[in-house]
Formats: sequence, C-alpha cells, structure tokens
Amino acid sequence: MNLKFGKNQKTELISIIISVISIITGFILSLEYLSWIAVILCGIPIIKECAEGLIKEFDLTADLLVSMGIIASIIIGEVFAAGEIAIIMSIGGFLEEYTVMKTQGRIKELANMTPQVATRLKNGIEEKIPVKNIQVGDILKILPGEIIPIDGIIINGETSIDQSTLTGESIPVDKKENDEVYSGTINLYGSFTMKTTKISQKSSLQKLIRLVESSHPENSKIVRTADKWAKLIIVIAFSAAILTYLYTFEITRSVTILVVFCPCALVLATPTAIMAAIGNLTKYGILVKNGESIEELAHIDELAFDKTGTLTYGTPHVVNVISDNPQEMMRLLASLESKSEHPLAKAIVEDYKDDDLAEVNDFKMHIGKGVSGTVNTSKIIAGNKTLLESANIPLKYNEEPENGEIEIFVAKDGIVLGKVCLADTLRKTSKETIRKLKGLRIKTTLLTGDSKKTANYIARQAKVRNVKSCCLPEDKAQYIKREQTLGHRIAMIGDGINDAPSLRKANVGIAMGSMGSDISVEAADIALVNDNISDIPHLIGIARKTIRTINICIGFALALNIIAMALAILGLLNPIEGALIHNIGSVIVIIYSSTLMNYKISKRDYEKERKFGLPKNLNKSKA
Repeated sequence: MNLKFGKNQKTELISIIISVISIITGFILSLEYLSWIAVILCGIPIIKECAEGLIKEFDLTADLLVSMGIIASIIIGEVFAAGEIAIIMSIGGFLEEYTVMKTQGRIKELANMTPQVATRLKNGIEEKIPVKNIQVGDILKILPGEIIPIDGIIINGETSIDQSTLTGESIPVDKKENDEVYSGTINLYGSFTMKTTKISQKSSLQKLIRLVESSHPENSKIVRTADKWAKLIIVIAFSAAILTYLYTFEITRSVTILVVFCPCALVLATPTAIMAAIGNLTKYGILVKNGESIEELAHIDELAFDKTGTLTYGTPHVVNVISDNPQEMMRLLASLESKSEHPLAKAIVEDYKDDDLAEVNDFKMHIGKGVSGTVNTSKIIAGNKTLLESANIPLKYNEEPENGEIEIFVAKDGIVLGKVCLADTLRKTSKETIRKLKGLRIKTTLLTGDSKKTANYIARQAKVRNVKSCCLPEDKAQYIKREQTLGHRIAMIGDGINDAPSLRKANVGIAMGSMGSDISVEAADIALVNDNISDIPHLIGIARKTIRTINICIGFALALNIIAMALAILGLLNPIEGALIHNIGSVIVIIYSSTLMNYKISKRDYEKERKFGLPKNLNKSKA
C-alpha cells in the first residue's frame, strides 16, 4: 500500500521512531534518563491534548487515564514505564489517525465541466458571452462536440446528446425540436439552436454540484474503541487505585494499577484490525479511503446498484439480429457503419467479425435517425423507424422490442432486409454477485436512469427484485435518504458523475475505479480499481470479520487489564512489570488482527454470516 503522509504525520512518525530508539537504547545500556526523550516527544502531546479536551469540553477519554499513568510513573521515578506507555499510545494514535483520514473530493472538477463562454444569437448576430450572464429566454448556438452550458429547449436542428453525466445512460439520446437539453451534457453531432429555460446558477449541472457538496452519509464519525469504554475504565482504575492506597498506603501499588489499566491494547484494537483489512482488500484491487467505511460496511443491510457500467458493461452490444439473410445484411450494415463514429455504429462493426467490408460511397449521416450510403451500387439505409418512414420504405420486422433494446432497421434499394437490436449487456459476474449478497442477507436494489422496460429487463437477468427506473441524481439520493430514515444502512455502488450525490449520501459509497469518473471515485469511500463487482461479497465479508476481530480484541484487552489490576492490588506487580504485561497484550492484539491480511470469505463463512451477519432489526426488508 502506497502511504502518503502530510507534514504533521511525518513529524509524528519521526518522534515515534526517535522515542523507540531511545527507550530500547536506555533499556539495553541501563540509562533510564534516555526514557525522558520518549516522555517529551510522545508523552507531552498526549497530556496536552487531554488537558485541552478536559478544560474546554470536559471530554473524558481514555487519554485521561493514559496521562495519569504517565504522570504517576514519573512521580514515583519509573520514567522507563512512563516512556513505554507514551510510545505505545502514540503508535496507536498514529495508526488511528492515518486509517480515518479522509480524501477531499474535487468538486471543482465538476464545476469546470460547465463552459465559461457560450455563443448567443442576438438579432441574427453571433456573440460570445460569459455563461453567468445568460438570461432565461436567450437563444444559444451549440456546435458538435460542445458541452451544453445551460438548460433549455431545442428550437431548430436535430442531434444526439451524451447525457451520461446526468443520467448514467450509456447510449446517446436523439434530440429534435422542442426536446429539452441539459447543462453538462455533450452535443455529439448536429449543430442546433436552443432557448434557455434557466439561469446558470439553477441549471442541472449546478444542481448536481450542490447535491454533491451538501450530501453526507447519515452516520457518525468513527469513535475510538477505547473512548467508548473511557468513562467505565476511568472510574474502575481510579477507584481501584484510591481504595488500594487507602487500604495499603503503598503508592507504588496504586501507580501500578494506573499503569496496567492504560488501554494500550484497546487503543490498538481498532486501527490495527482496520489496517490489516485494508491491506487485504488492496490485494483484490479494492481501495478503502478511511477506517470508518469498514465499520459502516459491516452493518449495512442494503446495497443499491447503478446499472450502466456497474451491473452492466456500460457499452452497447448487438444482442439480436433478425433477418432472412442475416450474414449478408450484417456485411452491408457493418460496411456502412464503418464510416460513422457513433457508439452504436462502433458496436455493430465490432460485432461483425469478418474483414470482407465493402466500399461505401455517398455516405451520409442523418442526425438522430441513422445513416445511408451506396454499397456495391445498392442504396443502403440503416436507422430508426423515422428514417425509413421519411424514405417511404415499408417496414417489416416491426414488432416492438420486449426489453428496451435500440432497433436499427436495414433497407437495401427500398426493401427492408431486417433489423439489429442493441443494448447494454449484463456483466458475467453480476448474477453470481447478487446471489452471494442475498446469502449475506443483503437487500439488493437497482437505481438507474434508464427506462422502466430496460431496467426491469436487466433486473430480471441479475435477479434483483427492487428496481427504481428513470432516476435522476436527486432521485437516487432521495431513495437512499428514505431508506436511512426507515432505519436501514445502505451502501451505493456506481461509476459516473451522476452517481456522486448518491455515493456521498449513502452510509458507504463504492465507486467503479478504472472506468468510473474521477468525481465519483472522490465522492466514494471505497473504489473497485479493477471494476470487479464479484469482489463485493468479499468486501462485506471482511468488514464483518474485522468488527468481530475488534470485539474479540476488546474482550481480551479488558480481561487482561482486570487480571493485571488484581495482581497489582495484591502487590504482585510493579509499574515496569505492569507496563510489560500490557505491552504483551498489545502484541497479541496486533498479531491476531494481522490474520485479517490473509482472510478470504468461504462457503462456510457464508453460513456464519447468515446466522451472525447483522442485527435482526436491520433485516426486515426482503432481499
């Protein structure tokens, strides 16, 4: 794992290294004064932070007990024990700080997608004006390849628009007069004029930016495990130390109690287990940005999928060819489409495996309708129903597609030869992934901007029962919010800019790393670098295993502290021996946590997850 530290982290790490060297050297050479280096570099910052929290907010944390243990050890002359405690606590704090450090989202990249200048038509004259100065009702000219700067309605022209930034649809949408267009989407082919319907601050893209900025997961920041127990630990330790002193009048016994009850193993339980889990996931190409995500993921009961590029490959493919002579029709169609740069054309040419493409003359693109040209002296037209009707060609094979596919009819010299159906196709691993998630008692939901027919078709293939279609970014975020208000913890996985608000709103956001946009990756807590959704069950499995490991470590640490405290009360331990015992406990916690590095979820684990995976109140929804 590539570790990148900030200036403060580097300073803290150097202090820890110097302190460890001083403690080891002092122990070997019996030079106890070297332990003061560890006390100064590691102990004083702990005491200072504890004092500030106590004075300003009356914040009772495990650091209070640690500070008292360090101070008490110094008072009775056990500087070595004080330095040892300070180092262990600093190491735990450093690991914890690193694992919960969040990566800041680059919202400015989303804002930069909006053009700063637009072409306005006024009294028949073109003029360049800042987008921020555009008013409702202005007439804009949009050229091929330009990003649409503001929401509006087409008043002249036809085109195809890439709307994937907003809706996640993998296939361009044909637009004609009176159709709406949205800011941040890309004009692929035709030039057109549009009338604006919103000012730039209220456009669809700006709305998306505000959603990303304002959305946040409905969960609290990860709390250090030791601090959850802090008040109880403090009460037990101080009560035992005071009562022991009042009964024996031996200050060493009381100080030893404070030393052995320093929650070193407790502090290390969470960060070491999470670090090991993150290391394990890295080997699978899964990058986790913060430890909080592991904790949250262990308790989710629903996983919402985007469709395009997540459950599906995100690109159109030929799924059906209907013709009396399919081989000849595909040769003519592929020859014609080889002259086009349209995504559908590329999919057809890629599907046609042979190299015997014919020469094409008089090629012409009919924006939003199809293409035409002369192939081997024959007039070939390929496109939608509108194109064929405009050429007065009688339609054949006119049955409506059942699953929302895009149809391309092929006609030769005025006679329809057949049609080709294209659609985004399900990933090979999607169905098995959904099955395993159900085995983990995870409800699966499909949230997509595609039509109801297309969404239901993909959902049936993947065996996803809960489907929400025609979703804009705000619809996905609203669905997640509703589920959270019902007491559910929900994770979201997506790949596009349009998924960024949902990824931020969800308890855990998972982005498709290699094909996902930079913004969706930044908005998410976890990224699948290899886009392999089949690793998601392992991700959830190791998250649950990590929480169980942490709980086992907590139980062990508390038991060890109680036993050591009893020995200290009886006078069987001195401060240095007490420090060594709780250091042994810390080592055991680290070793046990490190077993997560090689953990892999198995069939046997799935049975355990069904039985122990989630609290009962989080499994009321049907999968």
